[in-house]
Amino acid sequence: MNKKLLCLPISLFLCGALFSLTVDEAVDYALKNSKTLQSAAIDLEIKTRAKDTAWNSLVPSVQVTGTLARSNKVQNPSAAATQMLNQIRAMLSLPPLPVDTSVSEADHWKAVGNIGVSFMFNAALVQEIRAARADFEAGLITWEQTRADTERSIRKLFYGLLLQQESVALQQKMLANAQIRSNQSETGYKNGLVSELAFLQARVAYENQKPAVLKAEQEFKSQLNMFAFLLGLPLNSDIKLEGSIEPVFADFDAEKLIADYVSRRADVLLLQKNIELMRIRLSAMNLQIFTPSLSLSYGFQPVVSDITKNWFDDKNYSDSGSFSASLAWNLTNMLPFSSVRQQAKTLQANLQKTEIQYATLLQKGEMEIRTLTDKLKQSRTVIEAGKSGSDLAQRSYDMTREAYRNGTAELLSLRDAEAQLIQARLSLASEKYNYLSNLLDLEYALQTKLTRTGE
Repeated sequence: MNKKLLCLPISLFLCGALFSLTVDEAVDYALKNSKTLQSAAIDLEIKTRAKDTAWNSLVPSVQVTGTLARSNKVQNPSAAATQMLNQIRAMLSLPPLPVDTSVSEADHWKAVGNIGVSFMFNAALVQEIRAARADFEAGLITWEQTRADTERSIRKLFYGLLLQQESVALQQKMLANAQIRSNQSETGYKNGLVSELAFLQARVAYENQKPAVLKAEQEFKSQLNMFAFLLGLPLNSDIKLEGSIEPVFADFDAEKLIADYVSRRADVLLLQKNIELMRIRLSAMNLQIFTPSLSLSYGFQPVVSDITKNWFDDKNYSDSGSFSASLAWNLTNMLPFSSVRQQAKTLQANLQKTEIQYATLLQKGEMEIRTLTDKLKQSRTVIEAGKSGSDLAQRSYDMTREAYRNGTAELLSLRDAEAQLIQARLSLASEKYNYLSNLLDLEYALQTKLTRTGE
């Protein structure tokens, strides 16, 4: 990158107040600071994360739990049996046996663990993974389209400013000429060589041009400030635009461009990807409706009856495990009037509409390319004719100016010739801008770089 551009983000105290920019430097700086592009990049990052983690739906669920329980005041286990026996003896009219009511005050700790693994699979999960990838690819196309649109906008603004700058320069030159004629008339009037009327006409012409020039200068400065704001430069910066709006002409074959590029347009590719995404989701929905879901589960539960004793003692340790596998069909979803079937029908209808939009978009793209190539051919013809007209206007002005100096032409004739020259140059510059603008639109439509300028 140009070293001048490296100074742009740095304080004015370090780099100075003057920013010299080419169109490519302006584009590079705008792409780095575009809020729209930054937002699109965040959206792309989200879709990237979703794509990279879509396989997580196939990862089994694992749960591990542990329980530690404490109990005390455990009653003598023989007491309950003795009490039951005494109930039977009472029915037989026999005397009761003595009951041992003593309790154990010792703490008792028990540890229970549980490991559960479950896995559920449906063929629709594979399609959902494909859908995440297709959604990411659509997001990538959107980001590239946003980047291309930002670049096109900045280039158009830059060339528009160059056109406005040239217009201001022509008006300033016209004002300077008027001032020279006013000063010459004043000198001639004082020396008795020019009439008072001629002097006043020259003076009025000069004074009348001042407001228009000041207004044009102020409008240009305002547009520069807006441009600086869009680029992220300090407001009221002194910006010097380097470059010209001189196009390099090229012959464009509309039919060849359509054959080579119409299917590679960003909007066409994006719609293609949306169609692919809708088909994947429709397939996933149908698989969810008509295919079973496989469920696998495994559980393992180790138990340590008393953690204060040997954990590996067979009397103190026990475990149990279980495994199950099942297939499940949701028969309700298979019914024609079910909500899921209705959603699938709606998605199918939207898919058909999108396919129609795709065919229409291809036709629209072809028409746009033909229109832009026709505009470029027309602009080229107008520019070539404008160059001849500008040369003739320059010659007419030079001859009228010489006649005015010799006293054989009136001031009004000179002003008319000058105005015609300025108008011819402005018209030519404006048509050059139109050519470049249409060329940028064609580049955007084709999503490729074409011959733009001789810079």
